[in-house]
Amino acid sequence: MSAALGSTGPRVAPARTVQLCRRTLRLPAGRTRVISRAEVRRPEYIPNRIDDPNYVRIFDTTLRDGEQSPGATLTSKEKLDIARGLARLGVDIIEAGFPVASPDDFEAVRTIAMEVGNDVQPDGYVPVICGLSRTKFQDLERAWDAVRHAKRPRVHTFIATSEIHMQYKLRMTPDQVVENAVAAVKHLRSLGCNDIEFSPEDAGRSDPQFLYRILGEVIKAGATTLNIPDTTGWNLPHEFGGLIAAIRANTPGAENVIISTHCQNDLGLSTANSLAGAMAGARQIECTINGIGERAGNASLEEVVMAISLRGKDQMGGLYTGIRPVHIYPTSKMVSDYSGMIVQPHKAIVGSNAFAHESGIHQDGMLKNRETYEIMTPESIGLPRQEQDRGIVLGKHSGRNALSSRIRSLGYDLSSSELDDVFKRFKALADKKKGITDEDILALMSDELHQPKVIWELLDLQVVCGTMGMPTATVQMQGPDGIARIGVGVGTGPVDAAYKAVDSLVRVEAELVDYSVSSVTQGIEALAHTRVMIRPAGKMSDQGYSEHAALGTVQRQFSGSGANVDIVVASARAYISALNKMIGWMSVAQKVAPRGRPGGAVAGVSVASMATGASMDEVPGNKDLAKSSK
Repeated sequence: MSAALGSTGPRVAPARTVQLCRRTLRLPAGRTRVISRAEVRRPEYIPNRIDDPNYVRIFDTTLRDGEQSPGATLTSKEKLDIARGLARLGVDIIEAGFPVASPDDFEAVRTIAMEVGNDVQPDGYVPVICGLSRTKFQDLERAWDAVRHAKRPRVHTFIATSEIHMQYKLRMTPDQVVENAVAAVKHLRSLGCNDIEFSPEDAGRSDPQFLYRILGEVIKAGATTLNIPDTTGWNLPHEFGGLIAAIRANTPGAENVIISTHCQNDLGLSTANSLAGAMAGARQIECTINGIGERAGNASLEEVVMAISLRGKDQMGGLYTGIRPVHIYPTSKMVSDYSGMIVQPHKAIVGSNAFAHESGIHQDGMLKNRETYEIMTPESIGLPRQEQDRGIVLGKHSGRNALSSRIRSLGYDLSSSELDDVFKRFKALADKKKGITDEDILALMSDELHQPKVIWELLDLQVVCGTMGMPTATVQMQGPDGIARIGVGVGTGPVDAAYKAVDSLVRVEAELVDYSVSSVTQGIEALAHTRVMIRPAGKMSDQGYSEHAALGTVQRQFSGSGANVDIVVASARAYISALNKMIGWMSVAQKVAPRGRPGGAVAGVSVASMATGASMDEVPGNKDLAKSSK
């Protein structure tokens, strides 16, 4: 394994053969090609074994670990949309959430299990739907109740095994930890769960001998997958690969289960560690879209999948996955829009610069042969080329059909009403900007489609500002009762004034945690894309709490985004989007939360009543909103 990791083979791959259904295609040297799922026969799913020793299962935890990123709170609808996107992508297992965290999380996991978990494709593919649980019996029962409706349900339970975690966090002895883990697995078996994943948290810093012992015991109790987490991102690739190999060699019964990896990115090694684990015998890799997750994030699904797709045959002993790479970019964009987690420009595979070439030498090579500087094509991950490479330029004279065709080419299938909404925004933008790019269309799509349920809607906005007076904003908004109202605000700048005007109507106290604005394209006519993050404040500061898998009870943050040629309008749309998400989430939590639990009524006024407009005039105004960017 170490020799393979350290090999420095030729830069250009030798000629090779690729099996396409029943025909063989000879590819010239240096050509790179991604095999679609239709060309790959996925092994029959059996929880504790894979009949093809080269097949690697992809376990996506975007909806669970990814959502634990600060500010990445997702609504139930957003989670369902992402789950459907992951199914189109072809992931083997979707970890849909942590059901005991909140009633909303439970319902989201249950809905995904019932809908996505039963949507069997013609080739027999349907994703496993998994729920995370601590070893507490109440948690286990809640998780099983959420996922049991899926065709292939799984529960993933965990307990820490490192010395520091057992001593300071759990305050348990090693014997107690083993007893706890075994009891959890046996309890799941008694509930009827036959697909059980067990994780020894912080395995990367645990005593290997203790790992062999606890893993052997949970295998005997009925676990089918053993997930080995590098919880703090501490391991180097050769260490982690060695750990996987040692577990396979020294754990009694390891040959009868699937070994999995879960690598955090604290040292930037999550993808490398995951691949090292697969080369050492792990046959499941846990990862997230865009690598989002706790702290520095997780192994990035797109990086892991494309590395295996491009190098698995030649350098990894023939490893392959069942992923359809053409859906990578649309899914990445959806997750970024819904979570509010912006993808860095130089992010591998899906970053805006991943297929951009500015150096003169590079441009010269690209003009002569694209394969001089691209080891894969953007089309292979679902990202079309720029306008100059496509021949059709969209502008104010373009019709609905031309826009619809371009949107379909970008990988989106819109309903008639959704297309109408985007087309209206498109025509308004085309009147102000010459030459509409794919980036502009994607920004409009995100702003119209990737939004929470509308409770408050911005109709009009006017701002007066400058050096001769206080910035003043006037907004007209339509509330949940369908009535249009006008509000006025005075602030330290145009954005602050607009937010004060919105507050005067919505009257839900929120603290602005983060505000950022970026240009979608270059030039003075470019669209502005704004992202904000808020959390309950003032008399509502004790609201919005939920259970976190590792940190206990934490307060949620809510993100929103908006796009417009006017920065102030984009900022207002983003703020209202975040408020809608916060009000909607807290309304659901309040309806089902027991009396006295976080998420209940505040000062005699419920969040649900704010969402319906019933107590609008009685709710105090927002006095605690943090100052936004001027």
